[in-house]
Amino acid sequence: MKGRKDVQQDHESKKLFQGILILTLSSVITKILSAVYRVPFQNIVGDVGFYIYQQVYPIYGIVMALSSSGFPVAVSKMVAEREAAGENSHRTFLNAVFLILGLFGAGLFLAVFFTAGKLAAWMGDPRLSPLIRTVSCSFLLMPLISAIRGVYQGQGRMVPTALSQVLEQTVRVAAILLLSFWLVRGGFSLYAAGQGAVFGSVLGGAVSAAVLVFYLVKGGRQEKAAQLLEWNDVKQAARSLFCSGIAVCISGLVLVLFQFVDSLHLYALLKDAGWGAEAAKKLKGIYDRGQPFLQLGTVAASSFALNLVPVIALEYKKGRRKSLEKQVQAALKISTAIGAGAAVGLIGIMPFANTMLFENSEGTAVLSVFSVSILFSTWILTFSGILQGLGKVYTPAVAIAAGVLLKYGLNEVWVPRFGTMGASAATVAALGFISLILMIKLGKAYVKMLPALFFGKLALSLFAMSACLQLWLRLFAYGLSGRAASVPAALGGTAIGAAVFLFCAARLRLLTDEEWGLVPFGTKLAGLKGKNWIGKQKT
Repeated sequence: MKGRKDVQQDHESKKLFQGILILTLSSVITKILSAVYRVPFQNIVGDVGFYIYQQVYPIYGIVMALSSSGFPVAVSKMVAEREAAGENSHRTFLNAVFLILGLFGAGLFLAVFFTAGKLAAWMGDPRLSPLIRTVSCSFLLMPLISAIRGVYQGQGRMVPTALSQVLEQTVRVAAILLLSFWLVRGGFSLYAAGQGAVFGSVLGGAVSAAVLVFYLVKGGRQEKAAQLLEWNDVKQAARSLFCSGIAVCISGLVLVLFQFVDSLHLYALLKDAGWGAEAAKKLKGIYDRGQPFLQLGTVAASSFALNLVPVIALEYKKGRRKSLEKQVQAALKISTAIGAGAAVGLIGIMPFANTMLFENSEGTAVLSVFSVSILFSTWILTFSGILQGLGKVYTPAVAIAAGVLLKYGLNEVWVPRFGTMGASAATVAALGFISLILMIKLGKAYVKMLPALFFGKLALSLFAMSACLQLWLRLFAYGLSGRAASVPAALGGTAIGAAVFLFCAARLRLLTDEEWGLVPFGTKLAGLKGKNWIGKQKT
């Protein structure tokens, strides 16, 4: 029979697993919403309107990353350590966190608000300054959201965080679409529609803060009276927040930082290279169509990486080397298969997917090159999760910072010569550079890389999928054109491509039975490898 201590540990483990599951589910929902709304939004405002919004979106994306994966992680770690030491009251600690993050958020708000004109001029479009000032208000909400989420996550209570994330994105998406539709229909300028969309993002953050304050006030009666803040407590909290918090956050910010680089100078580079202002805006808007493709392609990987850190950290701390290697190998295999399959499949259907979602096929070649980023982004998220689990928190942050600088430099060289194709190639090259650095660091941490046989099986699966996709899409190339024809072509191609890839991966035993078990419906897919071609089980 289990003792009381064992039963308590089982209960705590079950509670932790349920919490991680809730947080992962909310993360998937918010990421899907964040990617999908861009399609109807682009259809409402067009490529130029999409360019306007995408120029300032990265600023909001940075705030969202800081308040969802950066500072809350650091706060939750401190809260968990306090509770392990027998300290159950967090009012004084929470006040210290509020003070630090409040000063930081207010400083960022003032910096962005009062330099909006200069930032807009750097981007090459002074009319963006009102939008930048509007989005700067989201920095004022960040301290409240980050601190409360962190406290609840440290206590293992994930529902407040999950609910606030889902409601934030739901309200944000609804406000963006309704306000932009109303403003465009009302005859207002595209810049006014863009400002309305940015206001919708800030409104979503305000709703998230309101939900978290409700939970805090509801449970506040259980807290003891706050003590006066001590300088040592403030210094310790600041060190944890700005060292580990920002380092963890940068790993999840890689895509937003690359968008920010493009926002800073891609439009200006296009104008300097000879494109007119309106033509450059449209080109940038078409180039930005790649963002929802990239976000959807990396949803599974980012959610997988979120679960990866605590699992690998646990195995690493307990010194279970064999189990650790098994977890790492499974993570590398699954992320590579997902990333490669999504990238190659999307490239195959891009002409029709582009038309289906964005009304025309402009920029298909640029978006096809951009789609290669899905594989490298998937690798970066997974490699970063593994390294963080091994205690190497700063390694991914340094590699990503170097990659962002490389992206900026390559844009300066390639965009004047190749336009947005140069920007796409710069993104792929810089993400590939980050992946290579992280791969080398994993090797130095004695992590085994995947065998050549795995890549051979993967290449065969990808080739079979590509061949079937080309055959399928050629059926729609004769006598059919326009958006109506692209819908069955793209959706049918997605279903066929996924089915062929998964079938081949199962038949070729790309993953072990245990690894298939980590994939949704993976156990059923794994059963395909034991059947003959007429579906009869082998003996």
